[in-house]
Amino acid sequence: MSPRTRVDDTDRAIIQALRVDGRLSVRALAEQVHISRANAYARLERLREGGVITGFTAQVAPEHLGLGTSAYVSVSIEQNTWKPVAAALRRVPSVERVALVGAEFDALVTVRCHDNHELRDTVLEQIQAIPGVKATRTWLIFEETEIRDLAYQG
Repeated sequence: MSPRTRVDDTDRAIIQALRVDGRLSVRALAEQVHISRANAYARLERLREGGVITGFTAQVAPEHLGLGTSAYVSVSIEQNTWKPVAAALRRVPSVERVALVGAEFDALVTVRCHDNHELRDTVLEQIQAIPGVKATRTWLIFEETEIRDLAYQG
């Protein structure tokens, strides 16, 4: 990210519109935010080049991909092993997200699996086998709701 790209209310409106529909054309984005197409294009490029907008993705319901079991796994690691442990976690096929956290554990990992058997194998045979991992704790996710605009309110 460049030295702190400034984000104003119009930029926030652009970001919010793209979070709702990342496939908006620049023309539709400009109409929705009530600015000119040239202004929308320039702002979008500035937000991308400044590292504010880091990419565009498709959001997928995991259960439609056969991934019916999801969990958060807390991971406690040995001191000074964060980088190799994080790299190893990223190579585990069922791992969706890895976050370094400040808590009684060191990392929080989101795991998506086909079933509980695969989840058990992922945690007990793959994650716990990573050198530097001391302990794990698993929380099953029963339901998830994404709150897209929470970070953009006042």
